[in-house]
Amino acid sequence: MTDRPMGFDTLAIHAGTAPDPATGARQVPIYQTTAYVFRDADHAAKLFNLQEVGYIYSRLNNPTVSALASRVCALEGGAGAIACSSGHAAQLMALFPIMQPGRNVVASTRLYGGTIQQFSNTIRKFGWSAKFVDFDDPKAIAAAIDDDTRAVFCETICNPGGAISDLDAIARVAAHAGVPLIVDNTTASPYLCRPIEHGATLVVHSATKYLTGNGTVTGGIVVDSGKFDWSASKKFPSLSEPEPAYHGLVFHPTLGNMAFTFHSIAIGLRDLGMTMNPQGAHYTLMGIETLSLRMQRHVENAQTVAEWLEQDPRIEAVTYPGLKSSPYHNLAKMITPKGAGALFTFRVKGGYEACVKLIDNVKLFSHVANLGDTRSLIIHSASTTHRQLSPEAQVQAGAAPDMVRVSIGIENVADIIADLNQALEKATA
Repeated sequence: MTDRPMGFDTLAIHAGTAPDPATGARQVPIYQTTAYVFRDADHAAKLFNLQEVGYIYSRLNNPTVSALASRVCALEGGAGAIACSSGHAAQLMALFPIMQPGRNVVASTRLYGGTIQQFSNTIRKFGWSAKFVDFDDPKAIAAAIDDDTRAVFCETICNPGGAISDLDAIARVAAHAGVPLIVDNTTASPYLCRPIEHGATLVVHSATKYLTGNGTVTGGIVVDSGKFDWSASKKFPSLSEPEPAYHGLVFHPTLGNMAFTFHSIAIGLRDLGMTMNPQGAHYTLMGIETLSLRMQRHVENAQTVAEWLEQDPRIEAVTYPGLKSSPYHNLAKMITPKGAGALFTFRVKGGYEACVKLIDNVKLFSHVANLGDTRSLIIHSASTTHRQLSPEAQVQAGAAPDMVRVSIGIENVADIIADLNQALEKATA
């Protein structure tokens, strides 16, 4: 390798991996092991004291999993990263070092339904809470932040409606309040957007989606920018003060820009146990090798399909930000200049019943609760992923009863359109 900065496509193939020193294997091996032999007692002590980097136990770290974390970290332009068992796990891992009972996170109303559920109910069991506001309005975000707020959370391309978050404006609000901005970059992938360049502190991914790209494994990633000063206030004692969960170690002054990453491994993965398995990490590493090629086709197909749907008289509206009619069109050019992703919704004339009939009559599309697959996927969010929300909350989240969500794959675009056309004929007859 050379000293010059490598391009995205090169990093997607090489970052985080090198030929195996023992065997010369070019692809990163699957290290299917639970534990690792220490050289001696002193070596073990140094590992547990975080004085030396290495492997202790695969609940904490594993060479295959670490390779994946390093690759995504490089693609996102971060300082450190951890891989865990799912996207939902990644969200909890991102919050864990910075939250305490009684603290809150200010979150966008335009989030994946499962995230809204997790933030509305599940995190309350930790004594945390969430405030949901319209992130199109920076003043509303600022007004929602109080003395107990410890993070601001949004998605780059919002699931399901495809709205684009103005990350630069949101980051300014978070910075002024002295709290980190956490951005879920799942639906954009680092190929379309690198949120750290727009002011994000932490980036989370469901690696299940575009990073892996083939619907085979679940996984999550947290990337730390390494740029946030956790010691600037007393808001983040787990990082800036002696941590009782790790024999009084003061993570941030001791470990600098790697404080969050090491805390997440040494305490988060140790105690929460949301560990990614090495075989899953291997699949995701292989998927990332073709990420840029896939995302180019995803975006091209999505643009073509959205333009076709917008002209179809059976369709009430299309939310794709790549369309000039979208209120997020100009913002998409700034936040996702390579394309507006492949996830969006459209409203079918005939309402709820027509949506259900459409779903029941597709043939090429797969009716699944997933996105980011090479295959084109479809779902009626109001009756599935967002069904736990009230009708008002469904509308706010971009999952109204007359909307269908699609994740456009990389098949021949004419075949994608033909399948939607025949299903729409049956749904709106």
